[in-house]
Amino acid sequence: MRFRRLFLAAAVAACLASQSVLAPQLATAQNLPNLGGSEREDLSPLMERKLGEQIMRDIRRDNDYLNDAPTLEYLNGFGNSLVEARPEVRGEAGFDFLFFAVRDPALNAFALPGGFIGVYSGLMLAAQSESELASVLAHEIGHVSQRHIARMLGSQKQDMLIPLAAMVLGALAARSSPDLGMATMMGGQGYAMQRQLNFSRDAEREADRVGLQILGEGGFDTSGMVAFFGRLQTATRAYSENAPAYLQSHPLTTERIADIQARIRDQRYRQRADSIEFQLIRARVRVLQDPSAQGLREAAALFESQLQQKSRVQTAAAKYGLAFIALKQGKNEQAQALLEEARTAALKNSAPLAALGIEARLAAGQPALALKEAQAARTAYPLSRGFAMQYADALTASGKSDEAVRFLRDQSQLYRSDVEVQQHLASAYAAQGKQALQHMALAEAYALNGALPAALDQLGIARKAPDASFYDQSIIDAREREFQERRREELKESREARK
Repeated sequence: MRFRRLFLAAAVAACLASQSVLAPQLATAQNLPNLGGSEREDLSPLMERKLGEQIMRDIRRDNDYLNDAPTLEYLNGFGNSLVEARPEVRGEAGFDFLFFAVRDPALNAFALPGGFIGVYSGLMLAAQSESELASVLAHEIGHVSQRHIARMLGSQKQDMLIPLAAMVLGALAARSSPDLGMATMMGGQGYAMQRQLNFSRDAEREADRVGLQILGEGGFDTSGMVAFFGRLQTATRAYSENAPAYLQSHPLTTERIADIQARIRDQRYRQRADSIEFQLIRARVRVLQDPSAQGLREAAALFESQLQQKSRVQTAAAKYGLAFIALKQGKNEQAQALLEEARTAALKNSAPLAALGIEARLAAGQPALALKEAQAARTAYPLSRGFAMQYADALTASGKSDEAVRFLRDQSQLYRSDVEVQQHLASAYAAQGKQALQHMALAEAYALNGALPAALDQLGIARKAPDASFYDQSIIDAREREFQERRREELKESREARK
């Protein structure tokens, strides 16, 4: 519920701000062509991406955002393989797709403006095959490809923004006072929000059509979409009024399922084996979904039951999950032993196994071995951001903080929008005892996350640090002026949106 309230508030707040101030200016300045339909004219592709980035900044600050490198890299590798199977889904806007997960047991997934696609942990666990997960992601890619969100937002009338503003206030108030939030949101605003976030039946069918094309060209079993939606339809009857969240935001009808079945009737059946990474990440997500003591006990019981299936892949996933639980519980030797059993069952190393191995080495106080494994992982997966950060951690833990700083500074030039780089750079500076640079790096991390007040606070601390040089002070002055200007612009946009 905490994440869902934040998502609703962020989506509508960004919508209000963008439509009243930014959209007309950017659309005019860029003179970008639209993709047809007068309803899209108010939201250019550039504005659509900016809107998605605004919402993502709020989502990333929420505790239920799964900021877990192996999970993120699997989702983005898998999701973008679907995009590459049918590159034209990027459309005239040429969106770069970003996939992410949030911690929530509900069965749900959603597309944000500009190519950002979120998946709830509950849905990842409910998908019984990689083809089923692909069917959901492909459907959401279809929404982005057809610019359904841009069309929805572009066609809104100004008078609809009044009840939406009330919903924003209620959603934000509910974080500190549920009763106050409920009172604010009463009076019909719930219905207004539902109309804004739900797609029409035509949009759903259109996303299904694009999704099926992606599945077919990607070599997936297209019947996975029917199987997954069929289970959701059964769940609707079981839940009665409390239908799964995915059905609330993606209306599912018998007609829609029949349409999907008609489209795949003449297609040849394709059996596609699930990758070992799919099963390993599902085990990892099961642990991350509820990291409480009770949650870990329940996950361990499920993994023990999974071992009874005597399947090689299921055994590897269960051992991996048990190793992850042992690591969470501080049982480092047990974690390493279980991880070796998982590797044996998997018959090969893979990115999730390698990442957990490095994590276990660092937790056990074995930095030299962690560094060796991190170097090997970077060679095997040169584009992995997760392994790059583990490599930096291993350098720092091995007492090679100078080398870690050089590496991370290079990374910061290559990936200027990567918050993780700045956070790790701050840790490396702390290991060197360089206080001013540590807080300057933290300021950059906060700024990238959209937390400008916190970024300004960090610059203030850096300015007072005893080791702040004249050069550091000059950088602090420049960044402070820039952050203050950005902050004034944000406040101005917020005031304009409330008018």
